[in-house]
Amino acid sequence: MVIERVYNIPLRKGFRLAARQKKSKKAIRVLKEFLSRHLKQSDMKKIYIGKNLNEELWKHGIKNPPGQVKVVVIKQDNGDVNAELYGHQYTHKKKEQKEDSKEDAKLEEKSKEAKTKSSSAEKKHEHVEHSHDSKDVHAHDEKHEHTARVHEARPELATPKKTTKKKSE
Repeated sequence: MVIERVYNIPLRKGFRLAARQKKSKKAIRVLKEFLSRHLKQSDMKKIYIGKNLNEELWKHGIKNPPGQVKVVVIKQDNGDVNAELYGHQYTHKKKEQKEDSKEDAKLEEKSKEAKTKSSSAEKKHEHVEHSHDSKDVHAHDEKHEHTARVHEARPELATPKKTTKKKSE
């Protein structure tokens, strides 16, 4: 048997005395306590807040949550309680999706590392290609190609020009 109810939950009384930097967090705690009390669910881990409701609570930042929220609440047969902002449909993000996205992120990170290692190995000493004659001595006075590119992209890294102030009489 699925129970569906609409509540107008007062939050201000609960977060009013909380520290300014903790008001939205406290509002979420007050919302979950309200739902656990009214739907007789003692396990807070089984109360899920929907995406739109969460965005509404955090819309004005951590310091200024709304004073009250209109919520649609659905209690499943297994005891799960799903709360969503009035007028929106609740969608539950499954754990499998999270794990898959973590694995994809790890693979992308590894491929990026491999690319940067190969490109840095290529960039490393492009100036080394010269003959080693006794007459031809290679000094490191010239700027390297890769540092020249950096200075083009970020001119603040280049050597600063000296300016002298002239005294006006």
